[in-house]
Amino acid sequence: MAKLSQQRHLQAIRNGVVSALPFIIVGSIFLIIAMPPVPATWGIAKWAAANITQIMIPYRLTMYIMTIYMTFGIGYNLAKSYKIDALAAGQLSVAAFLMTITPIADPKLGQILPMANLGGQGLFMGIITSFFAVEVLRFCKEKNFTIKMPEAAPPFVSRPFEALIPVVIVIGVMALITVVFKIDLNALMMHLFAPIIKAGNTPWGIMIPIFLNGFLWAFGVHGAAVVGAIATPIWQVYVQENAAAVADGKPMPNIAPETFYQWFVYIGGSGVTLGLLIAIFIVAKSKFAKSIAKLGFIPGLFNINEPVMFGAPVVLNPLLIIPFIINPMIGGLMAYGATSLGWVGKTYVTVPWTMPAPIGAFLSTGGDWRAIILVLVNLAIATVIYIPFVKMWDQKLVQQEAGEDVTEEDA
Repeated sequence: MAKLSQQRHLQAIRNGVVSALPFIIVGSIFLIIAMPPVPATWGIAKWAAANITQIMIPYRLTMYIMTIYMTFGIGYNLAKSYKIDALAAGQLSVAAFLMTITPIADPKLGQILPMANLGGQGLFMGIITSFFAVEVLRFCKEKNFTIKMPEAAPPFVSRPFEALIPVVIVIGVMALITVVFKIDLNALMMHLFAPIIKAGNTPWGIMIPIFLNGFLWAFGVHGAAVVGAIATPIWQVYVQENAAAVADGKPMPNIAPETFYQWFVYIGGSGVTLGLLIAIFIVAKSKFAKSIAKLGFIPGLFNINEPVMFGAPVVLNPLLIIPFIINPMIGGLMAYGATSLGWVGKTYVTVPWTMPAPIGAFLSTGGDWRAIILVLVNLAIATVIYIPFVKMWDQKLVQQEAGEDVTEEDA
């Protein structure tokens, strides 16, 4: 799994998706402004309703078409791993992706590019076209199948000509598929991935990535990085579909976007480690445990848990890793049940991950106060589960600090 997370194509997906987060976050902010979480009788709500079309423009040109930004980022990062022209790769990736979308003829406006596939539902196609574009560029580079300019030509002149033949190949192939054979690649891709996307909204679909995250962390492997490299494209489809549904005044279709895990499951970081820190404050007596809690609490409020993960440590610690794995699974089931029953609103707004969990949950649901209650309930449950394990761990530390010889059997 660790090797898989380091595979260059998966790393390119992860880095490319992350590179688009500023646009997604800003777009989400305008979505909140367009539909503020206040009573409809308030002045700001009336102003937003009267100007919603204009307010939504930044959203529709950022988060709504996020696959364009991600496609460029994926192609750029994959090319960097190959040490070839990253800028040309990013541009060629976007061109290949756009070639999968057929313009619609409008009698008044002429040719119109439909925007739906530029968002989350086109992400799988964006990933594949990025890979195709970069691999063609790499092949041409390695085989010297490029137009060579005189050595005296400056790089800003020679580089565009080096990319000319790869551009001809990529655009030619994509035009052949889309224009000549009239194959809707986006529809085909969504059809192929439909079972996986559907499974992600089920209890098993949320339990598997949650378990893998905790299990990998138990051995010191960054679980979020490994699982995220595989699952992030699906989660991004979910959040974009939810946001688009809200913008169109329709019910949200997805329970478990990435924001679901961020705010309801991993409170304070993987393993609900904020609950671990609170449990230490409640029951710990050893100087070491108390110092770890003091050191890690402020970062933990902002979902940074490396101080406690490697300071306690939680990694390779059988006393703490058991609740570390169990707590997110319980929280995930709690959140799934509350959301599916309509007790808490679904998430559709991407909020910076360093936001304290109750605030992040409130904002990501568009201002549902019940999301705050769910976060606090999950945190309280996690804290209670951590307490007996912390007591056993702390007892060992107290004995060590007292100079007692603790055997393996005593531990």
